[in-house]
Amino acid sequence: MPNLPARFAEKRRILQLETLYDLALALHANRPEQELVDELLQRVVPVLDPAAAVAVTREPWGGARAAATVGWAGEPPSGDTLLEEPLWRELLTEGRLLARRGGSFAGRPFAELVATPLAYRGVFLGFLAFVDKEVRGDGEEPSFSDDDRRFLDSVAALAGVALDSLRNVERLETQRERLAEENKALRGRLVDELAGQRIVAQAPEMRQILEVVERVAPRGVNVLVRGESGTGKELIAKLLHLLSGREGALVALNCAALPESLLESELFGIEGGVATGVQARSGKFELADGGTLFLDEIGDMQPSVQAKLLRALQEREVVRLGGAKPIPVDVRLVAATHRNLEQRVEEGSFREDLYYRLKGVEVHLPPLRERRQDIPHLVRHFNEEFCTREGIPVPPIRSEALALLMAYDFPGNVRELQNLVEGAISLSEGEVSADLVRSLLGAAEKQGPEPLDLATLERRHIGRVLDMTDGNKTAAARILGVDRKTLQRKGF
Repeated sequence: MPNLPARFAEKRRILQLETLYDLALALHANRPEQELVDELLQRVVPVLDPAAAVAVTREPWGGARAAATVGWAGEPPSGDTLLEEPLWRELLTEGRLLARRGGSFAGRPFAELVATPLAYRGVFLGFLAFVDKEVRGDGEEPSFSDDDRRFLDSVAALAGVALDSLRNVERLETQRERLAEENKALRGRLVDELAGQRIVAQAPEMRQILEVVERVAPRGVNVLVRGESGTGKELIAKLLHLLSGREGALVALNCAALPESLLESELFGIEGGVATGVQARSGKFELADGGTLFLDEIGDMQPSVQAKLLRALQEREVVRLGGAKPIPVDVRLVAATHRNLEQRVEEGSFREDLYYRLKGVEVHLPPLRERRQDIPHLVRHFNEEFCTREGIPVPPIRSEALALLMAYDFPGNVRELQNLVEGAISLSEGEVSADLVRSLLGAAEKQGPEPLDLATLERRHIGRVLDMTDGNKTAAARILGVDRKTLQRKGF
């Protein structure tokens, strides 16, 4: 007759080994701790065959984090209840598997109990407990064998490592989320400070743009920044350069400010002796070598210069005006325009091949009227910046005044808002009132779509006050908070 007990014991050992292998795979999956504890108990119970079993883990500060039970009649004990049992304190003291005969655990009487702590590197994370071996077959009272105890030790070791790894992943994920939130908050409050200028971005549209800028900046791709005048295209160019890591300089040139002949020499340089008294001079491409070249108002560039710009970008070299020798350049180009380039391409005033060369990545800056939630933050920033520069106290801005600014469309965008804020501060008497802002906005609407400069705002406001006083300069000076000589000095 075959030795049945030996064959049965061998099968149990194989089952235990297979379970340990499966556990090693299952427990190291990245998932919630409660699911891990459930899986642990579901796989171990069929092997040890207890009448009841529990698995519980605790938080670092002592409360229960996850708990699972099997075979409990009625309401199963909670995780906190299990951690209040004397068994848990014994496991903490002994630090190893314990076996007990006769007693009560979590309100359940038992004939036999085995329990083991779940720990890793001296840190106790929870425990497993198994109550009474199930009676099978011949009705003899079974008990947990030495093989069962060794198996349980192996299970606890695997579970301890898995729990510690899971919690490390959770800690890292929490840190990542916290850092992401901190980064988001910093970007929302004040994204960057560029040569004394700041990009203020609370509006979701601007945050998305800044995220694109951060991703694109380290790459060498050309960037086309589009938006109305005054939206901050030059600031975006500065941010792209600062985040690019390029060691060369940021060199800027306004293509609309120069006639064709001067623009060409400014871009590509000029050789000495081209004309009487002309000395050799490097162009913006050479000056930006290893850095970034920012071409503002690219849509106003003349077609003949466009052709030479395209050649320089394709060949990565320039030839000075009047010269013959190519000069290699390593330049990252950022171009900006408020023009409709697609329409200009159709009209034939802008080269299509240059258009596609420029728009490696496009960044569209929204007008201020489409990001109104940034207005209060911009007002506060311009208020503090102007007063710091002028060495004067920062005046409060009345909520009614801010409401007027929030409702205004600002055809000149952020630049116009800055001029209005600085004008209001200059003309305020201790605070920026709604009447003062209303007066300045009225002057701006009369001016038309072009943004007002500070001097124009000041003159218009003084003129309105003089109208109110029927030309009485003494009364006007009293209202404005200045003396009469100041009005005379300003031409009134």
